[in-house]
Amino acid sequence: MADSNGGSATSRTTVRGLRGVRVQLTETGGAVRPDHLKPAERAVRERLRPLWLRRGVGPYLVLGDVTAFAIATAITLPGSALVHGLALAFLLLVFWRAGLYRSRLTLSLLDDLPYVLAAVIVAWFFKVALFSVLPGVDAPARQVVHTVVLLVAVLLLRLVAYRIVHTARCRGLVRHRTLIVGAGPVGVRVAATLLERHDYGLDPIGFLDTEWPGGSGPLLPIPLLGRYHRLGQAIQELGVRDVVVAYGGVDDDELVDILRTCDRLDVDVFVVPRLFELHDANRYTDEIWGIPLVRRRRSVYRSPWWRVKRLVDVMVSALALLLLTPVLAVCALAVRLEGGPGIIFRQERVGLDGRPFQVLKFRSLKPVDDTESQTNWNIKHDDRLGPVGRFLRATSLDELPQLWNIVRGDMSLVGPRPERPHFVDQFSAHIPRYTARHRVPAGLTGWAQAHGLRGDTSIEDRARFDNYYIENWSPWLDVKIVLKTVGQVVRRQGG
Repeated sequence: MADSNGGSATSRTTVRGLRGVRVQLTETGGAVRPDHLKPAERAVRERLRPLWLRRGVGPYLVLGDVTAFAIATAITLPGSALVHGLALAFLLLVFWRAGLYRSRLTLSLLDDLPYVLAAVIVAWFFKVALFSVLPGVDAPARQVVHTVVLLVAVLLLRLVAYRIVHTARCRGLVRHRTLIVGAGPVGVRVAATLLERHDYGLDPIGFLDTEWPGGSGPLLPIPLLGRYHRLGQAIQELGVRDVVVAYGGVDDDELVDILRTCDRLDVDVFVVPRLFELHDANRYTDEIWGIPLVRRRRSVYRSPWWRVKRLVDVMVSALALLLLTPVLAVCALAVRLEGGPGIIFRQERVGLDGRPFQVLKFRSLKPVDDTESQTNWNIKHDDRLGPVGRFLRATSLDELPQLWNIVRGDMSLVGPRPERPHFVDQFSAHIPRYTARHRVPAGLTGWAQAHGLRGDTSIEDRARFDNYYIENWSPWLDVKIVLKTVGQVVRRQGG
């Protein structure tokens, strides 16, 4: 049907959503909404928005807790600045471990109350122990009063902070552009809820799902922007801040690969659990009007600890190269005496994002040519392997030159072991998510190797362990892997 200006008009319908919200729908699945701004307009609005509203609530809660501690201390407990500084640091640490600074869709003081109370009690016991050792505070009764005043001040300041955030969300000052993956009944219910309730701060702008033949399909409260594979592109082009996964017309295996395209993007991903009506809510479960959402853990590259990991890699590797210089010299001399010139063996391996690099090792034996070097799977039982080469491999001393690879940035101390391009091509064709290992730098040792998966062991198991490491990385997991690897080296379980 043509409109009065000669253009084609789209049929529009006003319906009541699943939660009672009235939204205008188009037959092509597009909602008529005034806040669908052009990119330039969105950029202007973002620049005009106050800087403090662009940040998460966490830093302001920290500031509020520091202020509450300072108020309580000034009123009730004068004494040593050192003692109070240590007590404050411990209190903030306990609050952080209790999840009181995490980003949340629903900010509720009643939800926080038992955790704040428990954290303050733990901090009080720490202060009692600290004050018994260090001078500066007497009168245990004052410590009790200080704790009570601190608790009240923390709760009051948090209440104020939550009301400010709630008001900012409802007035449109804090709105996160949100994509919904899956335009099925659950996705439509999520979209309708977010359109009706602004207090969650999420602004749904469109669905991603399989397209219907001929572009026709059920009426949707927001537009269908394309298929699943456009997720990464849509996030960047539309300035998306959050993604809600409500499933739809795609298999779970394919969806996992699609969501991993978000690893390098500055977005938060929420997943509606399967059978969510039976899902048990916990401290780390968000919810929107009775629909539980599990916030996906941020990718390792978005963790501030990942920068610390790189710093530790450089410092430890450089120090190890210095301290192990005598060992390196003895190994080099032994290799030279057994096999002649060519102490260091260079081999192309696949590292971060599938980029090749030259890995360094002490030579165990001389390959016939480059083809043998790139395609011979394992030389453990090769008759040409001499006593020196066999010893170096059994003790993993042949890997020591890779410390220089770590200093250069080709590798990390801990990560998936790098493989040769020939075998990467083979394994990628048959093993699901094998190339997902390349999301982080290769490592001198890894979670798979810590479980004995080296040499002639299952490649599928290795890929599963490597991907588990990436999804669950933490500094302590790296420490565990290093300790387990040292134990294997001592027992000469190298391969």
